[in-house]
Amino acid sequence: MKFKKIALGLLAALAVAGTAGWFSLDKETRGLLATFPTNRDLLFWSQPQRDAAFRALDRLPVLAKARAIPAGGTPMALPPGPPLKLPVDVDAYMAGQRSAALLIVVDGKVRLERYGLDFDAAGRWTSFSVAKSMTSTLVGAALKDGHIKSMDDKVSDYIPQMKGSAYDDVSIRQLLTMTSGVKWNEDYGDPNSDVAKFNNHKPEEGVDALVSYLRRLPRDVPAGTRWNYSTGETNLVGVLLAQAVKKPLAQYLSEKIWVPAGMEQQATWILSKTGQEISGCCIQAAARDYARFGVFIANGAQVNGQPIVPEGWLAEATTARTGIGQPGRGYGYQWWTYDDGTFSARGIFGQGIFIDPQRRIVIVSNANWANGARDKVASDAREAFYRTVQKAVADEAAAAK
Repeated sequence: MKFKKIALGLLAALAVAGTAGWFSLDKETRGLLATFPTNRDLLFWSQPQRDAAFRALDRLPVLAKARAIPAGGTPMALPPGPPLKLPVDVDAYMAGQRSAALLIVVDGKVRLERYGLDFDAAGRWTSFSVAKSMTSTLVGAALKDGHIKSMDDKVSDYIPQMKGSAYDDVSIRQLLTMTSGVKWNEDYGDPNSDVAKFNNHKPEEGVDALVSYLRRLPRDVPAGTRWNYSTGETNLVGVLLAQAVKKPLAQYLSEKIWVPAGMEQQATWILSKTGQEISGCCIQAAARDYARFGVFIANGAQVNGQPIVPEGWLAEATTARTGIGQPGRGYGYQWWTYDDGTFSARGIFGQGIFIDPQRRIVIVSNANWANGARDKVASDAREAFYRTVQKAVADEAAAAK
């Protein structure tokens, strides 16, 4: 029975994915992917299945369809710098994180670059909610381009199907800060939570699946009065953004950032069942290109000396707009913020881009945490690692004076 299931899964994957995409994967990965429960949310896949899938989601349309994010022909240089001396066992740290990639870039130079889980620099790893920070940056670009008039515009100004819902009077700013006040459950361990159910929602005919799901949700508290983390709201930002710019988000990301900022490899963006980029999740990119995005943001989101977002907007986006109930931390426009001026993009299972503009540090993490989507031990260890890197760079600069 097990062999039959594997064989049927393999045949389905071959039929949909095509020979080139399928056979670009190693034999063990192909075997694992062929057994995936396609009707089960990835939050509840096994660790070996996640190891296989996080590097291959965009190559297997039997699991998910994706749209390409083309790169240009002139990549941003990431020259090597001297190895950064850290007072920690990096191998042990990576083992604890179950790291697929760890990069540290200081002042535009790669000071540490290591890979694990049989992953390498040529591969693409899924970002999960790191994509939220990229989506936020595209909102800034759409403001600069005039596609969006104001951060205080209402959701229903761009998505008329939200009229009459709890989101009718919610602003773009409140969506980006996750302060809509609409009820939402982001419990990754609960199969009945909103974050687990919304992707499988069957919409009314002619209505985007996400819009159909969200417009049924009730108001919990007045808009602007409470922060509540909601992937659904970032996905709604993506629907709004696509309506505003009148093109696929993958295309807009390529035009505004991936090509002009000098990403080296083509990336991809996973699509919903209705063909919309899942803007709160799931851009697949090379680790070095995640680092390039971090450098681009640390340098003020500039192309040829000109920011792609309005003056002052990036500073707003990357500093606390709302509290999150943790001392010294906050939430900006889809960025996690710290009171020392640093900020980060974060995704479940250990994905991250940490940025310290003052010290010109970018730290990229790709991983598959052992204890699930929100592994507190691994998360705390990563936060401690960020501070260790900051101190090492500061000590190095002090010693050089």
